[in-house]
Amino acid sequence: MYYRTKKTIIDHLREQATIYIFMIVLFLTGIIFGAVIVNSMNFIQKQELFFYVERFFQQMLEGQEIQNQALFKESFFYHMKYLFLMFILGLSVIGLPLVWVLVYLKGLVVGFSVGFLVNQLGFDGLILASLAIAPQNIIAIPIYLIAGTLSMLFSLSILYRLFSRRPTDSIFQPFGRYVASFSVLLAGAVFAALIEVYISTPSMDRVISSFFG
Repeated sequence: MYYRTKKTIIDHLREQATIYIFMIVLFLTGIIFGAVIVNSMNFIQKQELFFYVERFFQQMLEGQEIQNQALFKESFFYHMKYLFLMFILGLSVIGLPLVWVLVYLKGLVVGFSVGFLVNQLGFDGLILASLAIAPQNIIAIPIYLIAGTLSMLFSLSILYRLFSRRPTDSIFQPFGRYVASFSVLLAGAVFAALIEVYISTPSMDRVISSFFG
């Protein structure tokens, strides 16, 4: 069973390598553009934004923390809504460009967040980003890239069926695999949320205390 599953995954990655590369490039483009936005902001805009970031840091130092359970729910539901939106968009041809937008925006947010912290705090910002942003995204980013790829593939399969003059197989079996794949990704989102709650947040607390305490 294990070797069959492994072979299926490897074959899938080999067959759809072009689309995965497209999604990765799209995501990286978002990261680059997010960093460019930070550099294009003027001094007043950066100071105003950093004022709100400092207030958030101060609230954490003063003990105004979110309970782990509430933080987990917030993080998981964020991932769940993002994945559900990709799932729905993959069910229609017209939703395909929006899938690309979601992948791009995810990269944009990551690029802007890391770029802003580094721009304002220098090496301290890089450490903070490495501990507060990177851990959960090691799992979350591949999940979003895979979700975007699966949505794109399913949308293209619908498009093929619409314009194909030859009789095609039933859509129900591919749809079942589509649902099962997103269910696995949703389970992966649980791990991403747990990492954010029990690794990223405590690490961020310690770093902020050392920097701003």
